[in-house]
Amino acid sequence: MYQLLRRWLFAQDAEDSHDLTLGILRRFANTPLSLFWRQRLPAKPVEVMGLKFPNPVGLAAGLDKNGRCIRAFGQMGFGFIEIGTVTPKPQPGNPKPRLFRLPKDQAIINRMGFNNDGVDALVDQVKKARYHGIVGINIGKNKTTEEADALSDYLICLEKVYALADYITINISSPNTPGLRNFQHGDALNALLEGLKSRQRALAEEIGRYVPLVVKIAPDLTEEEVKTMAEAFNQQGIDGVIATNTTLSREGLKDQQLAEQAGGLSGVPVRSLSTGVIKLLRQHLHEDIPIIGVGGIDSLQSAKQKLDAGASLVQLYTGFIYKGPKLVKEIVNKL
Repeated sequence: MYQLLRRWLFAQDAEDSHDLTLGILRRFANTPLSLFWRQRLPAKPVEVMGLKFPNPVGLAAGLDKNGRCIRAFGQMGFGFIEIGTVTPKPQPGNPKPRLFRLPKDQAIINRMGFNNDGVDALVDQVKKARYHGIVGINIGKNKTTEEADALSDYLICLEKVYALADYITINISSPNTPGLRNFQHGDALNALLEGLKSRQRALAEEIGRYVPLVVKIAPDLTEEEVKTMAEAFNQQGIDGVIATNTTLSREGLKDQQLAEQAGGLSGVPVRSLSTGVIKLLRQHLHEDIPIIGVGGIDSLQSAKQKLDAGASLVQLYTGFIYKGPKLVKEIVNKL
């Protein structure tokens, strides 16, 4: 059924289709029409970061930026759902068009630019969700915030979502916010992590619950850069790493016309890059720091590649767009 629906959706503008689909999921999640996407999956529990995940297959951030469809995605059988990226203030993101499908490559290019309704609106949605599964919240900085003041943006988001999140992701790897990837390196990385870890410890004392902090990194890193980042994560006591975000590379794409579009590339073309980063991280991270693998997962085989490379959990995004909820079922059933 999804393949028939996809044919119609893919005939429309990519972002319009995205918004329409989320609108349907939000509107009908609490009605009998949810049977069209609801799936009963076997329990395949995994304990990671002190959290018990019903299964190791999650939804990556970016699909439900404002947390409006948490219940619907939970009904599809995801073991965990990551919402965001959210910023302190609402922002419209980059000019449209900013989302492009590359069917020949089973890929997507986006330059959304953290378009979202702001952290307060996301908090309201999470409170209304009536979802009892694991929810990660992905946080970032506003585009207009100077790099020197970025920590304050992350702290605002951290403080507002802390009590509601099961884990919190620090996004320093989107290619669509100018200067954001600078925080993956050197003193900027250490200062950001130190500030966030300090506030995390204080919030854990205040609220009486420790919420893990994970960092999402880019695939466009050298071996030395990955090693240096792993050392920083070890030193700062980061609770987990998500590998990886989208890539700026266009190597090997069949759709050369769309390849010229600016933005981050996701899907099958990023698979080997992300898997390579996972392997390097696993060599250099402390054993107790888990990795969440994402990038080009569109089958049981590609999910197992991430797990075999050293990931404890995996996340879907572009593969889910192309294959629908059955991809979640296929992977969980056969793992």
